[in-house]
Amino acid sequence: MTHTATFNERLMAYKQAIDEDIVQYAAFARESARSQFGEYALLEVNTFLDILSRGGKRMRGALVMHGYAMCGGTNQAMIIQAARAIEMLHAYMLILDDIQDRSRIRRGKPSAHISLAAYHNEQALQGDADHFGISLACNAAIAGAHAAQIVLANMDADPQLKLNALSITNRTLMITAHGQTYDIMNEVVTQPSLKDIDRVMEWKTALYSVINPLHVGMVLAGGDCHDTDAITPYALHSGRAFQMADDILGVYGDERELGKNPMDDIREGKQTILTTYSLAHATPKDADFLRRMLGNIHLTAAEFDRCKTIIAESGAMAHARDLAAEEARKAVIALDAVADRWPTQDVQFLRMLTERMINRNN
Repeated sequence: MTHTATFNERLMAYKQAIDEDIVQYAAFARESARSQFGEYALLEVNTFLDILSRGGKRMRGALVMHGYAMCGGTNQAMIIQAARAIEMLHAYMLILDDIQDRSRIRRGKPSAHISLAAYHNEQALQGDADHFGISLACNAAIAGAHAAQIVLANMDADPQLKLNALSITNRTLMITAHGQTYDIMNEVVTQPSLKDIDRVMEWKTALYSVINPLHVGMVLAGGDCHDTDAITPYALHSGRAFQMADDILGVYGDERELGKNPMDDIREGKQTILTTYSLAHATPKDADFLRRMLGNIHLTAAEFDRCKTIIAESGAMAHARDLAAEEARKAVIALDAVADRWPTQDVQFLRMLTERMINRNN
């Protein structure tokens, strides 16, 4: 069996275990909401579970399980619950992110606030449908986040290890919120600094998507600070590479593969390595056009196509790809420097995951 097949099979096994656990949890959550809190609460819970069930690759949950395996953890039932809790927190963040980004699509279906606004209209309810959708989507996200915290608090694990995992996760969510604030502020200032853009990549992506899941898994397995410190440089560089690749995919990807409209980042005015490099290196005329299109909620398909051309012709796409490849290279170097701490096959999985991060379709 090739290394690629081994990697794919292991990643799929992680995803399958998490997905199956989510199905079981969803049935419990629905019945609990209905019996304890009634139909209105069930509407909110169903909205959260719908976003949670839409899946994706379950990378964050998979990294929880992988970090646990790296440090010799053996309680599979418990770590699958932990992985589900991290995926629940991800669903919570996605719901809020879609509201803030004004994204109407999430993984090929209406975003939570959009589907709830549609429910308001279908039921001919009073008041403003959009406000209703946003309000209940926020409630669904909040309830889902606290449900995830309950899952983490009640796992079958050593109390101190649970406390450590909860502390790490909550600190991460706090920092991620700051990263999201910088992401929003970068959209509205005249020229965001490269440092502020890097803060978003580190605080909103690397810490949240790679460092935290690995740390949670390692801690729950009894791994100490030497393990978490050793894996952090790898995770930081991998997270940056992941975000750079995601920024490219977010503009040049196919909507069917992305699960969202590729025009969203430009409409939102999202400032990335792509846009900042383009604004600095495009012709004055093209830079002026791109600047006017960033944050234009009425962006047309023709205008978007011109933005893509400007970004590519400025060299920004090639620049971002080079930076992502360099971050991936640094990640592997950092991993190889500490590889003797963990089983060879576990280290190889992380090497291949980094490669997948910068060579993915969605």
